[in-house]
Amino acid sequence: MEEIAIALGISLILALVSRRLSLPPVPFYILAGLALGKSGLSLVTPSPVSDFFVDLGLVFLLFYVGLELKPDRILAKRSAFLKVGLIDLNINLAIGFVAALALGFPFLDAIVVASAFYISSSVIAFASILENKKMVLRESETVVWMMVFEDIVLVFLIVALHSGFTIPVGIVARFAVVAAIFFLVCRWGKEPIRRILNRDDELPVLLTFTLVVAAAFFAQAIGIPDTLTVIALGAALSTTSPSALERQARPFKDVFLVLFFVFFGISVEFSGEIGLAAIAAVSLLAVLSKLISGVLIGRQIHGSATAGIEIWSNTIARGEFSIIIAALYGSAAATSIIAGIVVATSVAGSFAAKYSPILKQHWARLRSRFGLKATRPLMH
Repeated sequence: MEEIAIALGISLILALVSRRLSLPPVPFYILAGLALGKSGLSLVTPSPVSDFFVDLGLVFLLFYVGLELKPDRILAKRSAFLKVGLIDLNINLAIGFVAALALGFPFLDAIVVASAFYISSSVIAFASILENKKMVLRESETVVWMMVFEDIVLVFLIVALHSGFTIPVGIVARFAVVAAIFFLVCRWGKEPIRRILNRDDELPVLLTFTLVVAAAFFAQAIGIPDTLTVIALGAALSTTSPSALERQARPFKDVFLVLFFVFFGISVEFSGEIGLAAIAAVSLLAVLSKLISGVLIGRQIHGSATAGIEIWSNTIARGEFSIIIAALYGSAAATSIIAGIVVATSVAGSFAAKYSPILKQHWARLRSRFGLKATRPLMH
C-alpha cells in the first residue's frame, strides 16, 4: 500500500496547487508520475494493489461515459450532432495519423496516436465551460455534442484496437447479447432500480459499485472487453436514474482516476526513438488541428469562424481518453508521445478557454486586416 499512499498524498498537494493556479490537475498528476517512476527517480513501481485501483479508475470512467450516451437526446439533434462530430473526427484523426506515420510509427501505433490525438478531454472541456461561466453561450452546446460524439467513436476505436482491426464475430456476438440483456433488465426493472437509488442509506452506493465491478468481472470471464461492457452498462442504466448513478459513482471515479493518471506517468519510459523536439512539434500540431476543426465547425453550425475560436479553446485539451488508449494499446514510444501531448494540450487548453474572449478579439482583427467577410449563420 506504500505506493498508493505516496501517489495519493502527492496528488492531493498537486490538486490544491492546480486549483490555486486555475489549471486542470491532469497534467500535474502525469508529471508527478513521470517524476516518481521509470522516467524520473524510480521511487514508485506498480504493484498488484495499485494495478487493481488503476483498473477501477478506468472502468468507473467508462461507466460514466455510458451514462452520458442518452440515445433520445442524440436522435433529437442528429443532424447537427453528425455534422459536428464528423468534421471533428475526419480532420483530427487524419492529421494525427499522418503525423504518426511521419514519425515512423507502424500502422497500429499510428492509429493509437491518431486516436489519442483526436479525442479531447471531456472532463477538462466541461470544467472549462462551468468555471468560465460559458453555459449561456451557444457554442457550449456544440462542444457538448462534440464530446458525446467522441465518446461514441471511442467505443468503436476500442473494438477495432482490441481486435487488431479484424472482425471477431464471436466477441461481437457475445457483447451484443450482454448489452441487450443490460437494456432489457433496466427496462423491466426501471422502477425497482430507481427506488433503490433514491434511498438515503448505503444501498445506492453499494448497488452502483457492485454493478460496475461485477460487469467488468463478468466480461473478463466470458472473453469480451470489460471496457465496452461497462460502457454498455452505463448506457443501459442511463434509462433509469442517470443523475443518481452519477452522484454515487463520482467519488469512486474521481479517486481511482487520479491513481490511473499518476501510475500512467509512472509507467512511461521515454526512449531515444522519440525526442523532446518531436513531442513538442506534435503537441503544437495537436493544438492547430483542433483550431482547424473548430473554425470549420463554427462556420458550418453557427455561420461564424469566431464561434469556432470559442469551440477550439474549449476542446484543445486531450486527457483521460487519450491516456486510456495509450495505456491499453500503445507501445512505449507511442505512450511517451501521447503523455507529452496530454500534458502540453491540457495546459494550453486551460489558458485558451480562460482567455477565449481575447483570442476572439485578435481573430476578428486579423479577419478585418485581411478583408475577410463574416459568414451567415447556417444553424442555431
